[in-house]
Amino acid sequence: MTGRVSRSNALVPPLEPFAMSNAAPRHAPLRLAAALVLGLALIAPAEAEPISVEHARGTTELAAPPKTVVTFDLASLDTLDALGIPVAGVPVIAMPAYLARYADDATPKIGSLFEPDFEAVNALQPDLVIVASRSAPQFEALSRIAPVIDLTLDPADTIGSAERNIRTLAGIFGKSPEAETALARLDGSIADLKAETAKAGRGLIVLATGNRMSAFGPGSRFGVLHSEFGVAPADPKLATAIHGEAVSNEYILETNPDWLFVIDRDAAIGQGTAAALLDNELVRGTTAWRKGQVVYLDPARWYLAGGGLTALQASVDQLAEAMKPKAGN
Repeated sequence: MTGRVSRSNALVPPLEPFAMSNAAPRHAPLRLAAALVLGLALIAPAEAEPISVEHARGTTELAAPPKTVVTFDLASLDTLDALGIPVAGVPVIAMPAYLARYADDATPKIGSLFEPDFEAVNALQPDLVIVASRSAPQFEALSRIAPVIDLTLDPADTIGSAERNIRTLAGIFGKSPEAETALARLDGSIADLKAETAKAGRGLIVLATGNRMSAFGPGSRFGVLHSEFGVAPADPKLATAIHGEAVSNEYILETNPDWLFVIDRDAAIGQGTAAALLDNELVRGTTAWRKGQVVYLDPARWYLAGGGLTALQASVDQLAEAMKPKAGN
């Protein structure tokens, strides 16, 4: 799926020349006035052009650039916010700090990340509804209210699909120049990061919630760490299931990563517990722990808003900072 946005061409008919002789007739001023009125009508802005938007589910036709947009996807909210595009409705969720203003009552709430409040959506009369992985099953039902696009990321091409989604939103709202500037910076940052990760050793990424942990390998939900940020996987055989593969402290010790990357899911939505879970004799025996190479990734940007323009840049910047050589390593 290319994520292209295309617009039809609306042509304004050319003005017919208005001829006057040297000896203008008595009614010439009236004719001139009429011609000027006609000319102004002809050069007035044409009706808005229809827009075709390609996305994960196919193509959605928009009659005009949307004025009222609601999103169930925080990555899209992140991008819209970064591009200065107003959002009329968002889900009820503990928002990342940089999106906290959308949590107050000034922004209408349209349900949860998974379940729409259809009455609230309908009351806003949106011109565009955005869904992604968590809300994608509601695509058809929401399409009965307004045009919907599905901006679900492809875990096999996280950066590519994220950049397509960013370009899609930018194209819809006429923000392509701003998006391209930001994406050029992002691509440069990723290239610089990969130069460091290429010599950093093997890494393992785990998601912690409560007293449980799941590990994620290449091609999985958080596999971008390996496939596109260049960290060699400590365990290349990990399953690519959406919820990862359940692991234990013993597994972490046996795998013995040089780097341990931790996403604390509970910290993303409330109170974090991962630090206490991992502070034990087994994990302290790993190379990652001994070298001070346990990195707690920003959970909101990885777990909630991953794929958004701001979140992606911040995630790359955090990894780059962590990879900087430390004295004694």
